[in-house]
Amino acid sequence: MSKQTRTALISVSNKTGLPELGAALMRMGFKILSTGGTARALEEEGITVTRISDYTGFPEMLDSRVKTLHPKVHAGLLADRAKPDHISQLAAAGIKPIDLLAVNLYPFRERDASGEEDEAALLELIDIGGVALLRAGAKNYRNVVVLSNPADYPEVLAEMKREDGGISEKTRRKLSVKAYRLTAEYDAAVSRFLEGERTEKFPPILTPAYSLKQPLRYGENRHQAAAFYTSGDSPGGSSLSTVRQLQGKELSYNNILDLDSALSLVLELGGTLSVIIKHTNPCGVARADTLLESYIRARATDPLSAFGSIIAFSEAVDETLAAEVTSTFVEAVIAPSYTSGALEIFSHKKNLRVLETGPLHRRPPFRSLRSIYGGLLVQDSDSLNWNRDTLKVVTRAEPLALEWEALAFTWKICKYTRSNAIVLGRGTATVGVGAGQMSRIDAARLAVTKARQAELPIPGSVLASDAFFPFRDVVDLAAENGVRAIVQPGGSIRDQESIEAADEQGLAMVFTGIRHFRH
Repeated sequence: MSKQTRTALISVSNKTGLPELGAALMRMGFKILSTGGTARALEEEGITVTRISDYTGFPEMLDSRVKTLHPKVHAGLLADRAKPDHISQLAAAGIKPIDLLAVNLYPFRERDASGEEDEAALLELIDIGGVALLRAGAKNYRNVVVLSNPADYPEVLAEMKREDGGISEKTRRKLSVKAYRLTAEYDAAVSRFLEGERTEKFPPILTPAYSLKQPLRYGENRHQAAAFYTSGDSPGGSSLSTVRQLQGKELSYNNILDLDSALSLVLELGGTLSVIIKHTNPCGVARADTLLESYIRARATDPLSAFGSIIAFSEAVDETLAAEVTSTFVEAVIAPSYTSGALEIFSHKKNLRVLETGPLHRRPPFRSLRSIYGGLLVQDSDSLNWNRDTLKVVTRAEPLALEWEALAFTWKICKYTRSNAIVLGRGTATVGVGAGQMSRIDAARLAVTKARQAELPIPGSVLASDAFFPFRDVVDLAAENGVRAIVQPGGSIRDQESIEAADEQGLAMVFTGIRHFRH
């Protein structure tokens, strides 16, 4: 943009930074074109404005649906200044080249996500003119500076001041990319509204849109580049997209995966709860009367694996618990809040990542996305809950009251444990966890081994399995070690063998009819 170019068009929904932008452009000698509410806001600040309707000779109409959709506007944005024919055509039509465009869009995405607007109101929030302006200006970025985000105003104005009104092509191209990204995300949000889950669960074209939250140091391994993106369509439950990091090193790719697993399990189980996660698997979970007690019981499940783990708490962390946490090496802690004393103790562990969620909110059912080479897998979240009314006791023995509580607790933990998964528990605490094994009997053996290594009593415990037993071997192993009740989905052609094995040894067995594979 050269020193002589002095026409700007400003039409913004978000008026953050508008007075400063208008005043700076007026000082630089720009003639400012503007629309409706933007023009009024600028005039209230003493900034001289020409209304678009006065410039085009055509009034805003159709309840402001049509304001800037006019050749005098779009020709001014699209004319290539390097082509004499374009310039002569503008002159013949009495059209001024527009050299700077400041536009942001109606808040459709925010209002749609709020769930407070009906369809008629949301349709009126679909921006047409703004998107058209941004696309036109961004296409012609060599001649037009496009401001689509108020956060860019100060940097661009500073460059213009340094360069006597000029802007480098590098900056203009960067701003053009931002404008196209904004319109792409906006169109995706509108298409999801019109064609998405409101009409069909799996539309012919899926248009998810995510915004960069932060680059990451690396991915699963140091040679893999990585970044964390967040969705603009949050379903409302607690998530890592909204947590605050209070201290510690930057989050890694693996940290985020583990933190999400830990937070998910806290939200699933509820109560005064501690969850310890290692490599996305729970290695200790407990609910108790106090948070400190729950943490000590959870850590006791597998103290070796708890070294270098991720810990999630369901309630505020105080200084006593913080001291216990820092007695061993921990990668990260996530909780609703912390006392000042707890934060003081954590501050002595400079690398410890401490994250605050604020009040916890259960997650509603959501859609799970997972990329593969050349495609994307989409499914409903595994949101089915424990329901005593749909369970079936298939053995002669029935679980005792305390065993029912333990069965519900361990079954829910299975949901967040990599398959094949076996979880041993007593009351509301894990005893041993066998995760990610290729055979179910090996997962059961691993859970028993973990319990023995931790010197936790297996007799009187319960066992939960994420899928059915193809053979009776897991039942026999459970009985040998004193397990008293088992919960599993059922559905194997050999279910009767497992039932008979349980009856032979006096175990109670419950079928849920629900599998919880987690790959």
